[in-house]
Amino acid sequence: MAKGDIETYPQDGQWKNRPEGNKRASSVHDTKAEAEATGREMAKQRDAEHVIKKQDGTIGEKNTYPRSRDPREIPG
Repeated sequence: MAKGDIETYPQDGQWKNRPEGNKRASSVHDTKAEAEATGREMAKQRDAEHVIKKQDGTIGEKNTYPRSRDPREIPG
């Protein structure tokens, strides 16, 4: 992850968001959907990548904002 990218991850039965490089979460949520929505908005505000992890800690999804910054040339 690049500096400032947003990570959505599970910890201690909750879902959290934090910018890359921070040790503490910026937001804490009861559901993954709530955390994803907040993380998406954080990434859009920062023009950053949003990395969403699965329950097991592996990367499940990555989204780049704005889309024009995405280095890959595939649709979706």
